[in-house]
Amino acid sequence: MFNIDSVEKSVVTIFIGRGTAMYKWETKENNIIIYDLKDFDPVHIFECGQCFRWNLLENGHWLGVVQNLVLDLEWDGKNLILYNTSEREFFDIWFTYFDFGRDYGAIKESLASKDPIMAEAVKFGQGIRLLKQDFNETMISFIISQNNGIPRIKKIIESLATNFGDPINSSHGVFYSFPDLEKLSRLELNDLKVIKAGYRDKYILRAAQQVINKEIDMSSIFNRDTQEARKEMLKLYGVGEKVADCILLFSGTKYDIFPVDRWVKRVMAELYLGYEASYQELYEFAIEKFGDLAGFAQQYLFYYAREKKIGM
Repeated sequence: MFNIDSVEKSVVTIFIGRGTAMYKWETKENNIIIYDLKDFDPVHIFECGQCFRWNLLENGHWLGVVQNLVLDLEWDGKNLILYNTSEREFFDIWFTYFDFGRDYGAIKESLASKDPIMAEAVKFGQGIRLLKQDFNETMISFIISQNNGIPRIKKIIESLATNFGDPINSSHGVFYSFPDLEKLSRLELNDLKVIKAGYRDKYILRAAQQVINKEIDMSSIFNRDTQEARKEMLKLYGVGEKVADCILLFSGTKYDIFPVDRWVKRVMAELYLGYEASYQELYEFAIEKFGDLAGFAQQYLFYYAREKKIGM
């Protein structure tokens, strides 16, 4: 958490593990403007499979619902504008959410040095950032994502929010927050039929109940190593390896992790191994090759494989 009263306005210097990130910013008419922002592209960020509540508007802006806020974001390829955002919201929410405290230039340089394949993937998805999303929302969202296409996933999530979340008034109209687990845990299966998630209804309900009833040790997930966290995640009803790994990565809980979906499996078979390997084999290969940057490598490879339609 930052004390914004002690921050020099228009220049913020953040010291991070792999280097120093400097952001020049200012508040103008209740908007936050960040100038000359590097390693950022909303198309790469919002369309790389990690989130489901951001949409491109006709005017080229992006609109997203995060926590109890609706954000209108504009990117011109160089400068980022966050509309109707206070300094407090920027430092308390958006700085962490967009992972601005991490040096993605250093990450890309390190990954690109691994091999020409990764270098090409990094170049192609140069603006990707891993969002730090709410754990509970990420958990339910990726349970919904099982055997599902992105348009339908987004539709189900919006229906879940509209029917069970709280209203958020914004200049773009009324939106709804993602419902908290306490509320979801008290529902009946019949209540969830309205979101049209099919067999996933029982997974949503039971997972919410498991967390609320403390059947899942959340301290193991947040405070122990990645393998212990994965074991605990797999106790969630209806959650397999891929969904568990996606939840851990896209909530910003663990980064030395490598979710394997059909696109990642194809790119690994086509460009690395020469054959279609098992989930565990691919996971172990990636962890050995990319180490604590495996999660970042996964996103560059996923986006590259899907957009290039590798293996089709």
